[in-house]
Amino acid sequence: MSEAQIMRYQIPCLFLIVFWSSWIALHAQEKVPKKNIEDEIIRVDTELVEIPVVVTDKLGKPLLNLKPANFTVFEDNKLQEVTDFSAISAPFEVALLLDTSGSARSDLQLIQRSAQNFINALRPGDKVSIIAFKTDTKDNRAVSVTEVLTGLTDNRITLRAALERVKTSNGTPYYEGLLKVAESVFNEAPKAEVRGRRALVALTDGVDSTSISDFDEAKEMLERAGIITYFIQVNTRDFFEQNLLGDCESAIRFSAAQIRRYYRVFYANANIEKAANFCQLGDFERLAISKKLYELAAAEMNSLANASGGKVFPVGDLSDARTAFKSVADEIGTKYSLGYYSANAKRDGTYRKIKVELKGLPAGAQIRAREGYTARTN
Repeated sequence: MSEAQIMRYQIPCLFLIVFWSSWIALHAQEKVPKKNIEDEIIRVDTELVEIPVVVTDKLGKPLLNLKPANFTVFEDNKLQEVTDFSAISAPFEVALLLDTSGSARSDLQLIQRSAQNFINALRPGDKVSIIAFKTDTKDNRAVSVTEVLTGLTDNRITLRAALERVKTSNGTPYYEGLLKVAESVFNEAPKAEVRGRRALVALTDGVDSTSISDFDEAKEMLERAGIITYFIQVNTRDFFEQNLLGDCESAIRFSAAQIRRYYRVFYANANIEKAANFCQLGDFERLAISKKLYELAAAEMNSLANASGGKVFPVGDLSDARTAFKSVADEIGTKYSLGYYSANAKRDGTYRKIKVELKGLPAGAQIRAREGYTARTN
């Protein structure tokens, strides 16, 4: 066959191949449902909702090696599609908030050792940031401030050095500490491997004495950032009240911020005489205020922990903190993370309830998960 003849055969064949390939590609495009394109648009407009969960058997032992098929997620009773899943081996990012005010000031070394043991109990790859309170000078007066001693790092030498720099504080800017975690430690969007795997672990009694900010503001920011919250709740009430009574100049006293908070929260609309300073309070009223402030602190910690899928670990004193820290580290090491794009694409700022159910697991299996979230507005 001549070269010219070969060319006459090749050209039509080449044309048919190109035509056939184009037709297949066009036909495939036509087969793509419009719904998928709409789904992609919706996903761009909606946020990924992250749900950290812990699953245990009937004896409370963590269940390992679970798969996405073991979970069903509902938002406001509507089934959602789980699109993201992280097993317990995925790394965690932890903000460790240490309250060294009040009675804790005499146990600084105990706090540092307990925190170091907690860090040692975490897994390689888990990152930690350390935040603490200290006393500073402003306008020639002592003030309590929150200090980020180190950002998120898995360098254990850096973390040990940061713990050695923890100082004591003459006041408790607890709410500002919570805000600092949201604004400074977790101020950037998480990388894919730690989505839904960020936690706050706070050693505190939860009784704020100096913050200008309030709890609701801090809670909103932490919930919006999807932070799991754990509290090692130290019981300092006995120590505080033993030194609360008697001469107002020598007694431990409520701060002006605490007195204002007490009347605002518990007697906002009451027509009663409100004390302006500590020395106007009698012993009976001092005890009443103390009782209410500690009850408020406990309620706030439980509210934030339950909503985020975390937990409160009450301890009698700081000597028990080491065991509580170990429990937190163990739980962090057995957390799964689920993620879904809400079928409700509205940005209306409403609170949406989350419910996670288990499938294909032994009878008695239990789950603790995030209870809900507030949708973005714009």
